[in-house]
Amino acid sequence: MKLKLLSCTILALPLMMICSAAQADALADIQARGQLNCAVYSDVPPFSSPDPQTRQLAGMDVDLCGALADKMGLKLNLMPTSIEARIAVIATGRADVLIANLAYTKTRGKQIQFSDPYYVAKEMLLVKKPNADKTRADFKGKRISATKGTTSEQSIYLAGAKAVTFQDAASAFLALEQNKAVGFVTNTMTGIKMISQAKKDGIELGMIKEPMALEPIGVGMRKDEPALLAKINTSLKGMDDDGTIDKIWNKWIGPDTEYKMIREDRVQPLSSLKFEPLE
Repeated sequence: MKLKLLSCTILALPLMMICSAAQADALADIQARGQLNCAVYSDVPPFSSPDPQTRQLAGMDVDLCGALADKMGLKLNLMPTSIEARIAVIATGRADVLIANLAYTKTRGKQIQFSDPYYVAKEMLLVKKPNADKTRADFKGKRISATKGTTSEQSIYLAGAKAVTFQDAASAFLALEQNKAVGFVTNTMTGIKMISQAKKDGIELGMIKEPMALEPIGVGMRKDEPALLAKINTSLKGMDDDGTIDKIWNKWIGPDTEYKMIREDRVQPLSSLKFEPLE
């Protein structure tokens, strides 16, 4: 591993040498290795999951890892990880980068370093069709359901509403269908699928236009690695400018897929976004 040696001070009495700790240069180490160790989900479609035919990991995040490695002139080594372990795999240095639909939050920002976001996910409020034209402010003090312990739950408190939480998304969604809550919060992708499924069951739902919260999605890496951060940001900007990210997006979650997502955000500095970070 290449090291950046920092300054030392020698004292005469007693003879001592006080040095700043040598700091690992992750980018130099990766370049010397010639391989990017990219952590992805082990089984979370459409981001990364085993292909039924090949049993190899496939998905949006897998393709983003491959494109990032190519842009950096490196070979790719995928490292499957779970939702629970995805922060630890970076914080402990087992992987170089993490591409796992990773949203910036205050807590995560203290644990790892985030690249410029390549899209901004949104926590959205699903409601019965007659309420779909209302604003977020109209639901202040109302009962809204979400999965317990998620950023969806946090967004309800941001809106000044009352959170009714459940252990899984299906139960939280059922609360809306059964009028035990006036709304259900989830990410846009999941919301679109649930609205479509409910329609097949004869239940008309909608989604209010105003997001409950914004969640910038970026590449995770170990803290205090400015050279690696700069290289990742430059590479993502290049992938954005040449259409690579758009191509990958459209393949996996774009308008012609079941998710019907339109990519509206470009790669931009996290500091340029106006949003209230979730905890």
